Amino acid sequence: MTAALAGRRRSRQVALQVLYAFDLGDRKGQGRQADVEAVFETFADHFELPEGARAFAKELVAGVVAHRDELDLRIAASARNWRLERMAAVDRNVLRLAAYELVHLGTPVQVAIDEAVELARQFGGDPSPGFVNGVLDAVAASLAEVAS
Repeated sequence: MTAALAGRRRSRQVALQVLYAFDLGDRKGQGRQADVEAVFETFADHFELPEGARAFAKELVAGVVAHRDELDLRIAASARNWRLERMAAVDRNVLRLAAYELVHLGTPVQVAIDEAVELARQFGGDPSPGFVNGVLDAVAASLAEVAS
């Protein structure tokens, strides 16, 4: 893996952890009102990241938070028989992160899904990788339908 790819993977790992913390704060009634910048800085300070990787992680967090309602609708439409609030917090945030990359950053489908599955494998439970893969396949398919 090249240094650039490793840096982007590390950015995604940090972004996921910040989003997870932000999501938990939101469930306690603190998240949405919190300043995204402050939340990012509080949590990102615990991780060593080169400046470029830090900037990408911050972009991911800010983008997911800014577009969360839209991303949640896409995920909910693609996750049959699963309500978003019933998903594991890690899975929910991995899905948001990957959906943001697919919809707003134009990350290639295979890259976004592979990276999300790897995050789910690293941070989620045993069923997480398969669940994330299935939901993101459906999200990608819905995007392809709209594009054609």
